[in-house]
Amino acid sequence: MSTRRKARRPQSRSGRPRLLSEEVEQRLVAASRTGVAVELAAEMAGVSRSSFLAWMARGRAEVDARESGAETDPAEEEYVVLYEKVRTARATAAARAMMNIRRVADGGIVTKVTTRKFRDSVTGEIVEETVEDRTSPDWRADAWYLERQHREYYGKDAIVAVEITGLGDGPAGPDDQPVDLSALAERLDRTLFSVEFPPELEEGGVVDAEVID
Repeated sequence: MSTRRKARRPQSRSGRPRLLSEEVEQRLVAASRTGVAVELAAEMAGVSRSSFLAWMARGRAEVDARESGAETDPAEEEYVVLYEKVRTARATAAARAMMNIRRVADGGIVTKVTTRKFRDSVTGEIVEETVEDRTSPDWRADAWYLERQHREYYGKDAIVAVEITGLGDGPAGPDDQPVDLSALAERLDRTLFSVEFPPELEEGGVVDAEVID
């Protein structure tokens, strides 16, 4: 028994096929590969946001229909191709961005290379010395990752169970001090949930210096 799809509505103006040329498809995929927002990807391709979203919706609907056992609709093939290419491109961009976040978290990124040449006072020969400056591991990048990938446990809205002396079941000790929960929450928000990258990482410059005494 074959699965029949519901009759499709007439194509809207925003989804007319003649707008989706091969060149437009290539631009949309290339823009999506950079990870920019949907609006910017559409603008880079010279189409409206509504057109882009309409094409993606049709592609996804056709993919879902095929996976559920419906007959293939050849008229929707171009939207399926676009949907799958864009989805792969955006996933690639996300993976690349996450890899960079992991690099910052692990540290060891070369930010400066200095090459120094000097004359050895004993042998009189020219000696070359190279020194590399590397970044230290940054836990804030890990915090950023956990907040977004495991939001239920580490997100800003997650419930954090903290045992504070004097607030539990046991009696407060003589040396216990009252805890300002508002100040504590504000401090955590400024530290645990803030990712600030060193300026040298944004510049990405490598400096070569040569000194001969």
